[in-house]
Amino acid sequence: MDYRQKIIEEASVMFRTYGIRAVTMDMLAGRMGISKRTIYEVFSDKDEILHGVLNWMTEKQHAVMTIIFSESENVIEAVFRMLELMSDHFRKMSPAFRMDIKRYHSEIVRKLGEGNELPYFKNNSEILRRGISEGVFREDIDIEIINKCLFEVAKMSNDEEVFPPDDFPNKDVIRNFYINYLRGISTQKGLDLIDYYETRQT
Repeated sequence: MDYRQKIIEEASVMFRTYGIRAVTMDMLAGRMGISKRTIYEVFSDKDEILHGVLNWMTEKQHAVMTIIFSESENVIEAVFRMLELMSDHFRKMSPAFRMDIKRYHSEIVRKLGEGNELPYFKNNSEILRRGISEGVFREDIDIEIINKCLFEVAKMSNDEEVFPPDDFPNKDVIRNFYINYLRGISTQKGLDLIDYYETRQT
């Protein structure tokens, strides 16, 4: 593993634990046992490190979701497993990290979002196509339009100004938004599967 990857992985842990603003280059260098100069030889500033962290997190989560998708018996099971993973991820993330991203680094996230590179949202088209082929989703839906809608639904469900986590647990918001949206595009077979997996997780 090269220094770039080591820095990204250590920064990922520190950002998610303490928040982005609280982590300095000196702290990161001290944690890794290297000089600050070594970090600056690889990254120009903390924003570049953050961009690397977000990309790396995305790649890891996408790889896990690909495994879930391939191992699940049907697309609805895959969706419920993915939502559980997503909820667990946000539960372990420091509120300071989310706040710093929103207040001071939203441009980075916006650019990732424009490229459909945000964690968890890459698989929607694949989910929809598989759902149609399994008879779970209606054949008359427009995959491109629904894919964009699901992306926006997922983003909205994570907006803490709209849904403060103290009042609206992230897991409940995601489920209510995403699952109820899927109900609207489901066949009877899909609705029955949604009811089955919801019952299993209550």
